[in-house]
Amino acid sequence: MSKENKAVIQSRVEKPAKKQKNKKRKVEPRTIHLKKSSGTASLYDWVHSLVFAVAIVVIILTFFLRLVDVSGTSMVPTLKHQDKVIVTNFFYTPSDGDIIVISHGAEYADPIIKRVIATEGQTLSIDFDKGYVYVDGKKIDEPYIQGFTHAEDAEIPKIIPKGKVFVMGDNRGVSLDSRSKEIGLIDVNDIIGKAQVVVFPFNSIKYLY
Repeated sequence: MSKENKAVIQSRVEKPAKKQKNKKRKVEPRTIHLKKSSGTASLYDWVHSLVFAVAIVVIILTFFLRLVDVSGTSMVPTLKHQDKVIVTNFFYTPSDGDIIVISHGAEYADPIIKRVIATEGQTLSIDFDKGYVYVDGKKIDEPYIQGFTHAEDAEIPKIIPKGKVFVMGDNRGVSLDSRSKEIGLIDVNDIIGKAQVVVFPFNSIKYLY
């Protein structure tokens, strides 16, 4: 073989490929997102909203509002037997003229609903001959009462003691209230709350103030 031909053959021979170093491929971590079905998501949201709503209602009824049934006729004509009344008790301080629900009287174990006539520090006098009530020396206007304000067996204090209120029902002829030893003066700690709205029966719905 001539030198020329040998050179041609050698030129046609490919150089062996260089071995490449094995490089590790960088693998990105995969994030898998689990999607809830629309039906499951809707049910979850509905249950969550319901539980939240129930919790709010429980808190409101426990600390802010109560629904009370009126029993008896001592607050007629303002309130009638079996009226349902919303009562508030959040940061409540009794004032003259308020209608309040009381847990019990001095010798009376059941809750009662009456109107505040006088609060601590106020002077009180009742003219049982004429049925007039005076607070701090002034005859109070009572367009809401029914019947005559007669005397009972309790002693009427000239000045209402600290932490006490004097209450009477609007139906003065039949009401058992602070004029009686059985009820007496009411401790403010025994006041459940202030009656605000009559919500039932529907034909008697009204705001009380």
